[in-house]
Amino acid sequence: MPPQEHQQPLLSDSGEDQEETAYDSSEKVVVVGVDEHEADVDEWAQAPPFSWKKLWLFTGPGFLMSIAFLDPGNLEGDLQSGAIAGYSLLWLLMWATAMGLVIQLLSARLGVATGRHLAELCREEYPTWARIVLWLMTEVALIGSDIQEVIGSAIAIRILSNNVVPLWAGVVITALDWQIDPSKKGRVQEALNYYSIESTIALVVSFVINIFVTTVFAKGFYGTEIANSIGLVNAGQYLQEKYGGGLFPILYIWGIGLLAAGQSSTITGTYAGQFIMGGFLNLKLKKWIRALITRSFAIIPTMIVALIFDTSEESLDVLNEWLNVLQSVQIPFALIPLLCLVSKEQIMGSFKIGPVLKIISWLVAALVIVINGYLLLEFFSAEVTGAVFTTIVCAITAAYVAFVLYLIARAITFSPWQSLTRSKTVACTED
Repeated sequence: MPPQEHQQPLLSDSGEDQEETAYDSSEKVVVVGVDEHEADVDEWAQAPPFSWKKLWLFTGPGFLMSIAFLDPGNLEGDLQSGAIAGYSLLWLLMWATAMGLVIQLLSARLGVATGRHLAELCREEYPTWARIVLWLMTEVALIGSDIQEVIGSAIAIRILSNNVVPLWAGVVITALDWQIDPSKKGRVQEALNYYSIESTIALVVSFVINIFVTTVFAKGFYGTEIANSIGLVNAGQYLQEKYGGGLFPILYIWGIGLLAAGQSSTITGTYAGQFIMGGFLNLKLKKWIRALITRSFAIIPTMIVALIFDTSEESLDVLNEWLNVLQSVQIPFALIPLLCLVSKEQIMGSFKIGPVLKIISWLVAALVIVINGYLLLEFFSAEVTGAVFTTIVCAITAAYVAFVLYLIARAITFSPWQSLTRSKTVACTED
């Protein structure tokens, strides 16, 4: 009989060489619905035929990850692009969603084929100093994302309470909701097929919702004098003034939607924090202790932000813009290692990506990095002033570019020809 939860120590036994996971073994989901005789047919060679029942059983992770496309930060980007640029950026939204789908499918391939997540594999593939830098960068990105999600939920709570609940109290309320066989090729391929379908459906749904938000603000506010002043904080008031009336005030509809976006994103952020800390650091902590630590990393700075900007709506919108910039800076630190790992035969085996998909993936990565770099240059050119501040930003930028180039150079060492060279060298040595 397994030990009860209260009998386990806070730290696991250091004498056991066990691997840290961000979940308990009892939480693993086994997909059922396969007859025993079916399981023996070509289990190693090919995937079983398509089944709607199995697609339903695989449904979940794709929709959970697509929440990242609908968090409060993205909603603010949607409403601002609609109010300021009208319909002219809808094509960019479509291609951004398509590129996000490519990256999500690669992530699913890595997880299904190896049974492990990106942080765990990075811990093994990179030296200690690079692993620490990657961990710090992903934690910073997570904190920035979580600040937006929690602040978005706090704004929604303030709207729904008719401004009775202040921003900092909304943060406290939001913080209380955090508790919450790759060896067979045929089965792996089957899982990849179903996850691909599910992820595509999920991102199409998120794309449609983003279009709705953008077009509503484009229709109502594009070309008006107030277009530049619309942000996440005051969007509900402007919607109420423009589209108010009816049985249910539009202000509260916006508040409910914003609260749903913030709460669902907060849940996924909590899980991401556990995977990041457990994967990069391999800490032997109980799950609730690790969740408490990762959640505190986000809640404490969020509370500080809420107390500072509670009475300043304009400053809060500026903060959201800076947080979007911060998260765009962190993209290469997850994207480049992912592309390196899914291209490596020693890790993926026969499920490594082929030449065509590899070219497409690296083109997507290069496009994202170049576009973000250009936008960052434009942003800092307008925002950064003063010799001291400019010097600091230049030094940080140089270190950032150097580390990104290191990750790209490291990717070259994962190439097939070097693996072949190493194997020939080992063979010659043995002879």
